Amino acid sequence: MLSIGIKDAVDILLFAVLLFYIYRLMKESGTINIFYGVLAFIVVWVLASEIFNMRLIGTILDKFMAIGLIILVILFQDPIKRFLVELGSHRRWKFLRKIFHHHGKEAEDEALVWVMPVVYACMSMSKSKTGALIVIEQSIPLDIYAATGDVIDANINTRLIENIFFKNSPLHDGALILAHNKLEAAGCILPVSHDSDVPRTLGLRHRSALGIAQATDAVAVVVSEETGNISIAHRGKLNTRITTTELEHRLNAIAITLAK
Repeated sequence: MLSIGIKDAVDILLFAVLLFYIYRLMKESGTINIFYGVLAFIVVWVLASEIFNMRLIGTILDKFMAIGLIILVILFQDPIKRFLVELGSHRRWKFLRKIFHHHGKEAEDEALVWVMPVVYACMSMSKSKTGALIVIEQSIPLDIYAATGDVIDANINTRLIENIFFKNSPLHDGALILAHNKLEAAGCILPVSHDSDVPRTLGLRHRSALGIAQATDAVAVVVSEETGNISIAHRGKLNTRITTTELEHRLNAIAITLAK
């Protein structure tokens, strides 16, 4: 007769919590399909090997499990890399930071320093229908994308942002990356999303914004050159035609969350 003690109950509970945490983390990082695939494979493996004692399928799956990790790393190296970076990001362990460090209003003010210059620049460029793509780094470094452009390394300034995206500027076609409260690089090349849900009326800037939002946890703000509409991409989702007030609220919320 199967008996479950306190130790077994704690073991099951810890496994359930770990599974839920991994599910939530992979959902946020856009790698949830990998989670579903691996979970389905493990369920089939347990049923075949342990429950129904299917020797042939069980043996095959046992051999596959032995090399499954290597195969997953080869096939899904970018999503797995992003998942591990997310797992080790300071946001995941912010409760430890709160123990050893005090984060008050000064930390929030420092985190918000880039918000209004970006909002004002987008407001101005929206009125003049100046195309722009601004990417704000979060917990995942954007160094590999910044390296594709020209180093700026300047304080965040509304006028400078507008000048970078001025139509006659050599840097206006690429993306501007903001990191560590600095304008880090301009004219950067970003990964392009091939999501079929993106309307065909949206151009390369919007697909690049969604692409970087799917590949990292960065925030991408787009100003349409055709319509002047403002869009924002974050966590693998693209929201179009937002007002400058909505943009300010969303960027403030993101900046404060990152600072905590």
